[in-house]
Amino acid sequence: MVDSFLESLDHPLKPAIERLRLAILDADDAITEHIKWKAPSFCFNAVDRVTFNLRPLHHVQLIFHRGAKTIEDDFHFDAAKWSGLLEMIAQDRGQVIFPSAEVAAARQAEFVTMVREWVRA
Repeated sequence: MVDSFLESLDHPLKPAIERLRLAILDADDAITEHIKWKAPSFCFNAVDRVTFNLRPLHHVQLIFHRGAKTIEDDFHFDAAKWSGLLEMIAQDRGQVIFPSAEVAAARQAEFVTMVREWVRA
């Protein structure tokens, strides 16, 4: 389903999106994917955790979340550790914006490490 979605995707940064998708899937064997909000979304324990926002055409944006609704609990994720990569937009939601394919490639290893921590937090 995601493969066929991406085959038809018309986005100027499609190669970066495809590389990041594979990197996210490789980050943890328990991560699964599906289409949500007209974009690839990645789940951990059946809960959406990272979702592409494909509407901006001038950068690659990924939303980090813990499902559709805010969860009021102890969330053990050190967002300060990832400042400069992750911008928190709520207590349990953040975003990563890669302004170019080159920046996405240069920061991919760091990004994958952050994904691992986020999904298990």
